[in-house]
Amino acid sequence: MKEIGIINRDLARIFTEQGHGDLLMIADAGFAIPKGIEVVDLSLSKNRPTIVEVLEELKKYFSVEKIILAKQTQEKNPSYFLNVKNIWDNTVDAEIIEHTALKQVAKKVKAVIRTGDFTAFGNVILVSGAGNRFFVEIH
Repeated sequence: MKEIGIINRDLARIFTEQGHGDLLMIADAGFAIPKGIEVVDLSLSKNRPTIVEVLEELKKYFSVEKIILAKQTQEKNPSYFLNVKNIWDNTVDAEIIEHTALKQVAKKVKAVIRTGDFTAFGNVILVSGAGNRFFVEIH
């Protein structure tokens, strides 16, 4: 029996189904999730869990090559923006787009993890990476 790590069966399945380049969104409590997109609702109460808490846990198990954030995140919540970027120690590229464009990209995600977070413009889209387990002979 699995007792540690992410034991939510829906999350475990979603992570397993993600391939290189697939999109996964970690959304705030109020994000209008496009119809037809699978949602795992982790919201427990106001600001629990936060997007940052979810991202910090995901980092342990999930390879990410890029994060996508709204320009408004950087403008309206600069310390939050830096916290999200620093989760990967600046080793992961960040693509900054308009919030309206982020809503369009959200229509292409495989799944959304909705949190209880009330950080305005806090939504993050993760682009699945290949991880550091792959090797090449010549660099």
